[in-house]
Amino acid sequence: MSRVEVTVTDLFADRAPTWDALPLPQQLAAGIGPAVIARAALRADDTILDFGAGTGLLTQQVAPHVARVLAVDISPSMLAQLDAKTGDVAGITTRCVDLLTHDLDDRFSCVVSAMAMHHVADTPAMLRALWRHLQPGGRVALADLDAEDGSFHPPGVEGVFHHGFDRESFAAHLRDAGFDDVVIDTACVVTRDAKRFPVFLATARRR
Repeated sequence: MSRVEVTVTDLFADRAPTWDALPLPQQLAAGIGPAVIARAALRADDTILDFGAGTGLLTQQVAPHVARVLAVDISPSMLAQLDAKTGDVAGITTRCVDLLTHDLDDRFSCVVSAMAMHHVADTPAMLRALWRHLQPGGRVALADLDAEDGSFHPPGVEGVFHHGFDRESFAAHLRDAGFDDVVIDTACVVTRDAKRFPVFLATARRR
């Protein structure tokens, strides 16, 4: 069971039990997971921090390629679903924590993330937090939406602070946070309500 260290409202409490069965998370997992595995230069001895891990759709794909994964999220309900699936899987642990307010003791060789950054109000602060949790020379592989018109999420949904990101601006934020070798490519394109939404994958290395 996840150690809970956050006090914010769990915005995913109602959706967590059925999340993995929804078409959009399935599309995102099918596109982002293989892109991260292909482009993040994962190694068998890597230690991975999965930021905004949710129910573990990315964690489960990455884990067989690395030594261990710590999946973090601020939603205890989402992590409970992950725990239910992987509680006995060696190398996967979970922690319910806000990385903006709690530094972890561990430092990791790679941080991965799928569709979490647009739920963070202060993008530069979070990128600096991820930098702090990396070993020297550690890497990031962060997937999220390209800038969109706000139609990706239903009207009035809570916890969405960005309608995607401009790639050049996101790359600049990474460099400002202390990353080099920044590359941003398309990970996949997903469809919602007959509209197509590109998803990028940003990879970079801690300076």
